[in-house]
Amino acid sequence: MRSVRARAALGATAVVALALVGAGLAVLLVLRANLTGQAGLQAEVVAREVAGQLALGVPYDRLEMRDEEDHPVQVTDENGRVVAVSKDLEAISGTGTDRVTPAPSTAPASPDGSAPGSGTDDESDDGDDDGPRPEPGRGEVDSDEPDFDNGTATVDGETADHRFASVRATTPAGTTLTVHAGAPLAAEREAVGSVRTAMLAGLPVLLVVVAGVTWLVTRRALRPVEGIRREMAAITASEDVSRRVPEPGSRDEIARLARTTNETLTALEASVERQRRFVADASHELRSPIASLRTQLEVGAAHPELLDLPGAVADTVRLQALAADLLLLARLDAGERPGRTTLDLGVLVHEEVSQRTGDRIAPTVRVPDPDGLEATDSRGQLARAIGNLLDNAERHAEHAVTVSVRRERGGVAVAVTDDGAGVPPNERERVFERFVRLDDARSRDEGGAGLGLAIARDVAVRHGGRLTVGDAPEGGACFELWLPAAD
Repeated sequence: MRSVRARAALGATAVVALALVGAGLAVLLVLRANLTGQAGLQAEVVAREVAGQLALGVPYDRLEMRDEEDHPVQVTDENGRVVAVSKDLEAISGTGTDRVTPAPSTAPASPDGSAPGSGTDDESDDGDDDGPRPEPGRGEVDSDEPDFDNGTATVDGETADHRFASVRATTPAGTTLTVHAGAPLAAEREAVGSVRTAMLAGLPVLLVVVAGVTWLVTRRALRPVEGIRREMAAITASEDVSRRVPEPGSRDEIARLARTTNETLTALEASVERQRRFVADASHELRSPIASLRTQLEVGAAHPELLDLPGAVADTVRLQALAADLLLLARLDAGERPGRTTLDLGVLVHEEVSQRTGDRIAPTVRVPDPDGLEATDSRGQLARAIGNLLDNAERHAEHAVTVSVRRERGGVAVAVTDDGAGVPPNERERVFERFVRLDDARSRDEGGAGLGLAIARDVAVRHGGRLTVGDAPEGGACFELWLPAAD
């Protein structure tokens, strides 16, 4: 089951099958209960009709029983003896006794309420100590809910299932009798069987329809996904990240997936393009000092007296610094997590400034409040960022470079200002791009490679801070590095 469509169709079919089976069982149970209840009601009606006749004193052999073939009747006395049965009743079960032959009655009912063979009135009075005697000439029918049971009855050679109702009645002579009357369950069996057969026949057809509809609907819904997959496969094979996947016109999850995929491809294209420019610019920057160094060495090999040893050393130092910058940028791009220690930025700035003995302009350091200037950062990377800001300020300043450290909005800010020409507002984000230098007239030997500010901003971002540029009070540029304070 590797196909989403197959799994969706199978899952929907299984759920519908379980729901239909449960609903079908419930319908069958309710139908059987209702039909059984109707059969019991019919049996109760027949039983109460016969019990009413007994209560009026009708003799056993004169009882009128309707539909004797469909509603068999058996009457028993207090001792369980059969005293009357319906016509042509050959066998019965489910009534407490399976006898169908009436026993000789010792106290048959009489229309006037007397009971021959039961003794005189005095004897009857002496023998009845348990309660009030029924009204002379009239018995009574028990009004309580009758007892119900299922059984069988054989009438005229045909055996069928019946629902029996048992109703008690008292004759005018005081004899308590139980009337067992049955109603056929053939209609209930036939109805339940018909419904069950229809359900079993229709269930497979319905499940096939559900599976087919689910397959078609899922196929239609996933068609854009297949288009996205094919386009992504083509992009992978061609390595052309400028291509985009098709976006469906709907507003569902698939449309959002397509838009997100295209946004990812756009970001990937920008990253690839940025990487290509980086490699091209790095190659160009490396080519210049390497070519210069090679030329000087070749001249020195041919004419030792013409070897410019200081120039060769300078080109080697520049090549070494550029290689170090490229390596640091590669590590930052790779998401390397440097070690983080708690350090005092005021002390770090003083250390960096004290090491710059050969600068054209000596920076001025201002630390108004020496307390609360701690941050949790990588000492090496942060020192590199501050050093790059000082290099940039010293390169563009006319007479003064100032470094200030202060607390600001839950963090520590290091501001490096100069009195140079400043940075135009429309170029203040571009200066942080790699290999970007605004002074095109300045030669590469006099300036940097355009990586210092890019490295400083990447270090700031990696440490949860930011690096911005604005106008300095002296009229030049003000680069402000903000880092979150240590906990």
